Amino acid sequence: MSIAILGAGLAGLSCARALAERGIAVRLFDKGRGVGGRLATRRLEAAGRTIAIDHGAQYLEPRDPAFAGLLAGLPCASWPEAGQLIPLPTISALPRALAAGLDCRNGVTITALARAPGGWMLADAAGERYGPFRAVVLTAPAPQSAALLAPIAPDLAEQLGGVVYAPCWSWLAAFAEPLPLPDLLRGRGPIAWAARNSAKPGRDAAEAWVVQADAEWSRRHLDEPAEQVAAQLSALLPAPPPLAQTAHRWRYALVERPLGRDFLWDARRGIGLAGDFCPGGGAEAAFLSGRALAQAIAG
Repeated sequence: MSIAILGAGLAGLSCARALAERGIAVRLFDKGRGVGGRLATRRLEAAGRTIAIDHGAQYLEPRDPAFAGLLAGLPCASWPEAGQLIPLPTISALPRALAAGLDCRNGVTITALARAPGGWMLADAAGERYGPFRAVVLTAPAPQSAALLAPIAPDLAEQLGGVVYAPCWSWLAAFAEPLPLPDLLRGRGPIAWAARNSAKPGRDAAEAWVVQADAEWSRRHLDEPAEQVAAQLSALLPAPPPLAQTAHRWRYALVERPLGRDFLWDARRGIGLAGDFCPGGGAEAAFLSGRALAQAIAG
């Protein structure tokens, strides 16, 4: 009997990969069109060309040997301006590599879990049912996981109540001419991060930027329409009107107060939780959390 993993971000993928390597069948479910979660890439159409821009995580900081070893097996390059490492051709290459060969159902939003005599059953927003599964692993952001757990494991849901996130609005824009700016800007008023896309190794030479607002600004504008947010963020750069632009809201961008554990695993009920919200941190923390949970499940 297989294990259901909800969320195909880095935690879910690393857990699935580690379980699969131990001969344990897994099935991933993710509401997004692709895998990777915040290791995400969007594409803008501008002046007859397609420009790929990382609009979530911007780079990776491998410190743990296991995470460094994973990246060593992928095409990566140093990004001198940021002093960090990035997968090639885009940051989403990492989750795609982890997902290769795994059973992943994208575009599926799981809305309910139920324990049946044969194991765990899942239901999605379209009314489809999946299962039975030997165990279920939740790797979505803590508030989303808590909502699923509340009816069937309120004690676990309550443990997630103390996790706090900072949101982030990202603005992506393409221009006809290079902007008269350094390739990288950090901590300039509401701008937490801004980068020229072509400054990244292996990227399209077209002039395109990603601008990420800080947590305070993002909280103030959290529920505003994307078009309105794009207009406000564009005013923060000395730039002409873009050829193309879009804005994306990351409601659960950065963990401000983590759970304080590497993962949660209730073997009796067959429920596990993993993600960067557990130990706190970014991509590496998510990867290690999912991997550690897989080790606990496999025994």
